[in-house]
Amino acid sequence: MRSIILGVLAAVTISAAAQQRPMQHDPDKQIKGTGKMPDGWQARLDDPSAKLNAVIVTIEKDTLTFTTGPAGIYYKPALKGSGNYDVKGTFSQMKPSVHPEAYGLFIGGSDLDKDTQRYTYFLIRQDGKYLIKSRDAATTKPIVDWTTAAPMKDANVAKAGFKTSNELGIHVEGDKVSFLIGGTQVHELPRAQVTADGIAGIRINHNLEVQVAGFDLKKAS
Repeated sequence: MRSIILGVLAAVTISAAAQQRPMQHDPDKQIKGTGKMPDGWQARLDDPSAKLNAVIVTIEKDTLTFTTGPAGIYYKPALKGSGNYDVKGTFSQMKPSVHPEAYGLFIGGSDLDKDTQRYTYFLIRQDGKYLIKSRDAATTKPIVDWTTAAPMKDANVAKAGFKTSNELGIHVEGDKVSFLIGGTQVHELPRAQVTADGIAGIRINHNLEVQVAGFDLKKAS
C-alpha cells in the first residue's frame, strides 16, 4: 500500500512539474535565402546571431512575401508616422504553422539598428487572437495580452488547412491610438501609453509564410 501511495505522489509531482515548464516550441526552419532585402527595405532579426539568409523576402507589385526561419521586423527607414496617420496592410497566412505564430504591424520604431530599439506592435495569429505589445531595448511588455479577435476571418486556419487573409490597421489621431482588424476597431489606447511616433513596419514571427499586400502609411486628414 505504501509503495502505491508513493507511486501516485511521484506521478502527481512529475505532472505538476511538467505543467510548470514553459511550452517547447519548434526550432527555426532552415531557410536558404540570398541575404538580400527588396530595394529600400531593411530587417532586424530577434536573434542577434541569425543571418539575413535565414529568411526570404520578395516583392511583386504591392505584395511582399515573407518566408521565415527566425522572427524579426522589416521596415523602410524613411516610412515614419507622426501627428495623425494610418498604417495598414492585408496579411495572408499561406498555410498553418505548427504552433500559433504571430505577424502584423509595428509603429513608433526608433533605433531599430541599435541595442536601444523601441516600437509598439500589433499582431494576430491563426487561433483568432490578437496582441498589442511594446519593445524597449531587450525588454518586451504586453499592453493587451492575447485576446480573441471577433472580426478575424478564417480564424480556424489551423484546422481548415488553407490560407487566411485579414486587413490590419492602426489609426493614430490626437491623443488616441486605435487598432483595427478588417476595418473594425478591436482596441483603443491613450497615445501616452503607446510609442506612436517613428518608423512603421511589419513583424513576422518564426517559421511562417505570410504575404502582405498594400502595406502603407498615410497622413490622416
